[in-house]
Amino acid sequence: MRKLLTTLCIAAVLPFGSTEGWGADFYKGLDAAVRGDHATALHEWIPLAEQGNAAAQFQLGWMYDNGLGVPENNKKAVKNYKRAAEQGDANAQYNLGVIYDNGYGVPEDDQEAVKWFRRAAEQGEAKAQFNLAVMYENGWGVPEDDQESVKWFRHAAKQGNATAQYYLGVMYRKGYGVAKNDKETVKWYKRAAEQGNVSAQFNLGLVYDNGLGILEDDKEAVKWYRLAAEQGDADAQYILGAMHDNGEGVPEDDQEAVKWYKRAAEQGNATAQFNLGVMYRKGNGVSKDDKEAVKWFRLAAEQGEATAKDILGFMYAKGEGVPENNQEAVKWFRLAAEQGYANAQHNLGFMYAHGKGIFEDDKEAVKWYRRAAERGMAKAQSNLGLMYSNGEGVLQNDVIAHMWYNIASLNGSKTAKKNRGIIAKQMSTSQIRGARKLARECMKKRYKAC
Repeated sequence: MRKLLTTLCIAAVLPFGSTEGWGADFYKGLDAAVRGDHATALHEWIPLAEQGNAAAQFQLGWMYDNGLGVPENNKKAVKNYKRAAEQGDANAQYNLGVIYDNGYGVPEDDQEAVKWFRRAAEQGEAKAQFNLAVMYENGWGVPEDDQESVKWFRHAAKQGNATAQYYLGVMYRKGYGVAKNDKETVKWYKRAAEQGNVSAQFNLGLVYDNGLGILEDDKEAVKWYRLAAEQGDADAQYILGAMHDNGEGVPEDDQEAVKWYKRAAEQGNATAQFNLGVMYRKGNGVSKDDKEAVKWFRLAAEQGEATAKDILGFMYAKGEGVPENNQEAVKWFRLAAEQGYANAQHNLGFMYAHGKGIFEDDKEAVKWYRRAAERGMAKAQSNLGLMYSNGEGVLQNDVIAHMWYNIASLNGSKTAKKNRGIIAKQMSTSQIRGARKLARECMKKRYKAC
């Protein structure tokens, strides 16, 4: 089941709606409630509720729901909301939907929630319209139906519900229940963003950043990312940091980059943690501090960031910011290598080839060099050539060695170019031609199974 929302945006309404036909006694209760005199409010409303006054029934439900003047009692809240809801009170219908959706004082029941959201939605209650759309989008209590979801998002959006406006934009962006339409996406994102919806602000930043349905505009992207970032959106904070880091839409400013990376990093954004580590390691926008770099690389690595694992391994291997520890280096190189990160695969191969932090094992070295070489890494291709040239971990083979040196040289390795020249002196012309042919074939296969 596809879920558009991780949680439903459902909240109880304020207890003051239309006052038509309530009578003097109701107003006494209302005035008392405003003053915080809940005992007087109850005194006025209980008899009215028993007489069938829907407004009083709703207020009693609210008071039991929130423990105002009475002990909090979900069952009594449900009883009074239901009495009001059955008389057509939209606020009570909406709150009853919330209660059934969350199982407050009643068994959780999505079908009952849908029933009451629908009744309130059909009376124009925007929050109920939004929640009904969510129920259709996720197939909660009703068959999943994107077209119905769009219909109710649109009803709520047209009433100014910012969250509905944002999700209507999402539906247009993804083509759920409606034809994809970037212009409509931008329109609804912008309406929601202008009301302060942080998700809309962030996504509007992405739209301008990438030119989706609108001209690419880094300055506008920065504007919307900043608004979302200032509301605490970690992804926006990270991207805003990157914009300052790279001078996109704003003048390049390492200190501003560090500021926003740090805010995102402190919220657990792994990429921001990695980038903050880079800033401390290089001394960009902050004083160079390898210990701080290690701290942030570690946090990113512990969240699975492969590049951070590789650099953390390198810092252990070199003793930068931590005591030199080749076993720890191997540990982090391996974790990154197993994620397919080519640089770490090469580094793990190097550790095996030289017996650093682990027993020397040329076959394992070849294995990891090959994996990195297959990903196009010139240094690994060069070292794989060296293993073939020396017959370490593989049968000695000058032709295959020349092939890998040739490939690595074409990918920019000066060491490979030098070694290719050395090995060529001991090869025949036909062997060199054969090696070049193998190199061309290997490159066509994108370095796989060479």
